[in-house]
Amino acid sequence: MALFRFSTDPPTRPLIRTQNLVLRAPVATDYAAWAVLRMESREFLTPWEPVWNEDDLTRTSFRLRVKRAAREIATDEAYSLFIFDTRSEILLGGLTLGLVRRGVAQACTLGYWMGERHAGKGYMTEAVRGALRFAFQDLALHRVEAACLPNNEPSKRLLERVGFQSEGMARAYLRINGSWADHLLYAALSSDRLPMEK
Repeated sequence: MALFRFSTDPPTRPLIRTQNLVLRAPVATDYAAWAVLRMESREFLTPWEPVWNEDDLTRTSFRLRVKRAAREIATDEAYSLFIFDTRSEILLGGLTLGLVRRGVAQACTLGYWMGERHAGKGYMTEAVRGALRFAFQDLALHRVEAACLPNNEPSKRLLERVGFQSEGMARAYLRINGSWADHLLYAALSSDRLPMEK
């Protein structure tokens, strides 16, 4: 429960550990690796993300991102995490359990991005499985929701592979790459029998 979390400093420990990955809150010293990975992956990520602000990759913008992530974790609003390879400590991408809703919902929304050079290697599958365990066990949530563009075949396969079930289509659901876009809706429940890790 978040009632006693007051710090706006990022948590110093990883929030999620898997066999090959560590997921933790961003810190100021991550800036260089994050900026390089995002810049070199820009063309790869653009079709699937909101339009980037002009100052998106600046150190000032990143500092605000780090503060916001720490505040949202402290208040149990969202868990914005960076994904690192355990052995090399290289930044691979990011994952967010956002819009945490307590009360009668006990739910959140999953979002993620992967650097282009790390895509298609199974890292995000492992990260999402770890995030689901964290959501259901550590955060005691009942439901994790996700949405993806209908033409995003890798994302659809990933969600289905880790046990999300399709729940339909939402019209003009999110503004992606400058346009309102329909999205496929998925969800995983704490009561679901999720596929085992491979």
